[in-house]
Parts: sequence; structure tokens; C-alpha cells
Amino acid sequence: MGRAKLPRKSTIIDMTAMCDVAFLLLSFFILTTKFKPAEAITVTTPNSVAAKVAPDKNFVLITIDKDGKVFLSMDDKQKKETIANTLNTTKNLGLDVKAFAAADFIGAPLAGLKSFLAIPSDQRKGAALPGIPAKDSTNNEMTTWMRLVSDAYMGQTAPAYLVKGDNAAKYPAFKGVVDAFKKNDILKFQMVTNPQNVPQGSELYKSVMKGEKRSD
Repeated sequence: MGRAKLPRKSTIIDMTAMCDVAFLLLSFFILTTKFKPAEAITVTTPNSVAAKVAPDKNFVLITIDKDGKVFLSMDDKQKKETIANTLNTTKNLGLDVKAFAAADFIGAPLAGLKSFLAIPSDQRKGAALPGIPAKDSTNNEMTTWMRLVSDAYMGQTAPAYLVKGDNAAKYPAFKGVVDAFKKNDILKFQMVTNPQNVPQGSELYKSVMKGEKRSD
């Protein structure tokens, strides 16, 4: 008796539908992707092995670029409105309070603050701005800014004070910021750095490994 022959089926798979889905997904991601805009203040932070993450809420950030220019930014718009109103009252600067609150950062002397706010936000680039005077101990305006910030948070939870300095920044600018902190009794702040792993074989690495073994 002869062996029954099974009908052969085609091994070709129609991939048309799969290609359509792939192109639809690709189109979706291309159209919905938001590219990170260029930073207004370019800073290359030094490396460190610190594991503590900088907070993204309730913070006051002091940025020092490679030329030693100092910039101030805050995330609380209500506090910024309070500071703007105080400046208008005490120094008669005539600031636009809403524009001040909407500014991503402050990078000009008090006398030029009104002109700074008049610059369109997309044209405020750190390289073209004078920054807040901080290097001269006789004209360290960061002292005034830190006092304004402290008064704005009076009776409330203090913000996290962050200092983000460029790796090429010189010491005088950093000293001016620290002096401003001290004069306003701000004795605790966090440095923003570029995190990296602990070098293997170093004393810190050995102490971390010992700590891990003890915790097991």
C-alpha cells in the first residue's frame, strides 16, 4: 500500500501588515518626540561618587559658569513674585512681577534687572549675560539675593540650596556665593556634580564593600 502524501503548504509569510505597523510606530515616535532644548547656561560639572540626588522641587539653584558668572534660579513662582514685589518696594526697580516669576533664571545686576526681563526668554543665553555680581566683596549682590530668598521662605519649609559650578570656574566666584550664604545664616547647601561609580580598589570602594558585607 502506498504512503499517503500530505499536501504541502507554503512557508511564505505575508509581512505586509507587520511592515505597516512598524512604519506607523516609527512615525508616531518621530512626531511625538521632544528634543531637549539647548541649555541657556552651559555648565560642565565635575565628577564625583556622591549618590545623593539633587531635589527637583522646592530648591534654589546657584549656577556658576566657566567664566565665573553667577545665575540664580528657583522653582517656586509664588516666592519669585514675593521677591519681585519686595525689590519694587525697597529699591523701586519697577519690575514686571509676572515676567520675573516666569523667568527661568536671573542673570543680571539689580540695576539691569528690568532690561534683563525685557529680553525674550529664548534669547536669554548665559554667555551673553553679565550674571549677578559676586566676585567683588564690596559689591556682592548675591548677599542681597540670598536675603530676599530667606525672607520669602520665612516661617515655611526652607528650600534645598544647590550650587552647580562649572569644572573650569575659578575660586573667587564660588567664594562669593559661599560668603553670601554665610552672611544670611545659610550653612547647608548641596553641590551638583556628575555622578560616577566608586573607583575599584580605592579606600572608599573598600569601605563601601565592607559596609555591604556587614549589612548581609
